[in-house]
Amino acid sequence: MSTARRPPLPGSPQPVAAWRRQLTLGLLGAGSLLVLARAFHLQVLDRDFLVTEGDKRHIRTVELIGHRGAVLDRNGTPLALSAPVDSLWVVPSELLSERAAPYREALAKLLDRKPREFEKFLRAQGEKKFVYLLKNQNPDVVARLLKIKAPGVFAERGYSRYYPAGEVVGQVVGFCGVEGHGLEGLEKAHDATLEGEKGFRRVIRSRDGRIVEDGGSEKPARAGQDLRLTLDLRLQYLAYRELAAAVERNKASGGMIVIAEVGSGDILAVAAQPAYNPNNPADRKTGLRNRAITDRLEPGSVIKPLMVAQALETGAYTAQSLIDTGNGELTVGPWTVHDIHAEGVVDLAKLLAKSSNVGAAMMGLKMGPDALWAGYQNFGIGEPIQLGFPGEVTGTLRAPRKWRQSDTAAAAYGYGLSMSALHLVRAYAGLANGGLMPQLSLVQREQLPPPRRAVSAASAQQVMAMLRGVVSIDGTASRAAVPGYSVAGKTGTVRKLKASGGYEEHRHWSAFAGMIPAGAPRLVGLVFVDEPTAGQYYGGRVAAPVFSAVMGGAARLLQIPQDEATQPQTVALPPALEPTSTEPRA
Repeated sequence: MSTARRPPLPGSPQPVAAWRRQLTLGLLGAGSLLVLARAFHLQVLDRDFLVTEGDKRHIRTVELIGHRGAVLDRNGTPLALSAPVDSLWVVPSELLSERAAPYREALAKLLDRKPREFEKFLRAQGEKKFVYLLKNQNPDVVARLLKIKAPGVFAERGYSRYYPAGEVVGQVVGFCGVEGHGLEGLEKAHDATLEGEKGFRRVIRSRDGRIVEDGGSEKPARAGQDLRLTLDLRLQYLAYRELAAAVERNKASGGMIVIAEVGSGDILAVAAQPAYNPNNPADRKTGLRNRAITDRLEPGSVIKPLMVAQALETGAYTAQSLIDTGNGELTVGPWTVHDIHAEGVVDLAKLLAKSSNVGAAMMGLKMGPDALWAGYQNFGIGEPIQLGFPGEVTGTLRAPRKWRQSDTAAAAYGYGLSMSALHLVRAYAGLANGGLMPQLSLVQREQLPPPRRAVSAASAQQVMAMLRGVVSIDGTASRAAVPGYSVAGKTGTVRKLKASGGYEEHRHWSAFAGMIPAGAPRLVGLVFVDEPTAGQYYGGRVAAPVFSAVMGGAARLLQIPQDEATQPQTVALPPALEPTSTEPRA
């Protein structure tokens, strides 16, 4: 009996064809393979890429600022410091989100900005991820703003440079720019020493930018080294104050002053007018140059002691030699050299005391250009000071083969050659130090370099004895005397060059350079006052009183023992007896 297949009942499920089942299983299998392949690709082949991209979205590198070293005077008094400041910055897109609206309005009010204008400002930043809202503010101010906890708003720690002594030492120390690098003065010259090394710390931030984990890799920041100077802020303030008062009193266009230790060459004070306050960016437009270091000038009569020292050194003259200056006039080539007052026959001491230009010219002509040039070169004229200060000048001392007779005569009383004030300070320190010229410095040194022999000790001592007469009642610098101390020095009244050539009749440098105490010199100082116009312009009347005030104060501050029981009589000479620097060569 055969069995027949019954037809399916109505409404019952239809049997699935075998090929359909196989197709479905095949598709599911293929999909699973694709998923597995994709997972393999992502988890194995692209793993490093994906981890990096994830880190970009969550791991941030926080820069750690290296604290800039301080600048200190010789006694440890701060001249430049770095104070902590904070800057507020924002990711505009996060602060512009809908959920950030209340925070945005509150932040705008605290920033003293109108909410609509603040929102407009943020939208104008486009897709930027970093925009400053405040820079270099007191950390307390920024902390109050962060308390709002506005999305996308962050703080950045930095350091702002502050100069406690302001303009008193501004031209020496200089200042830093907004990026923290030195732009002027010693801040620039020693930027690599002062600048700290930046570090970093990696942190994990949440979606709204908050730090949720802090424990990643880190490189600590390294603080910069402190820079200790040779300056004594007490003397610097004294020098600055007296110079500024003299410039104002004499209605001058400017001036400069330098004080240095005779033995070491350490510069204790150096100031110039006009000046500027490095704490005020708006004040950094004028007065940036420390003219004692960066400006050249013709020295005039303050060069005469160097010329006399060379004359003694060569044997062309002795301390007892006599020079007949006649009626105070000497014709050399097309020029006539003049003395203000005819002195007749003078010895070398009187030549310096009365600052005879005729006598100096006669001495220079007798020595000849080669000997005179060699003497100035021995004192470092025309060579670099090597102070390491930005913009310092070398000076000019032409080769003697190019000198005419008028050039030789003019060079003997300080014209036709140029130098900075520091060249003269170094040379005078050499005279005061027994002929050994020290290396000048603004930065303290662990070991002093050996001094350089400029002239013999005997020649230096004889010139020092002569220079004491300049500060006597019979000399041109009685106003340079300091109560209780012997003083040696030399005045100068230097005609300024015209832009068109030749020399001005009524524009001068008034100068005085000297040492204290003269018997055993400890300090050397130099004062220049530029274009005094209040009536007096002679070095003995304008610059010498500044020297007296500053060096007297410096001697007391440094507790230098007095070497004279009473002050030499300081009777001012009548104008007719005060010499000027004469008509120089063409």
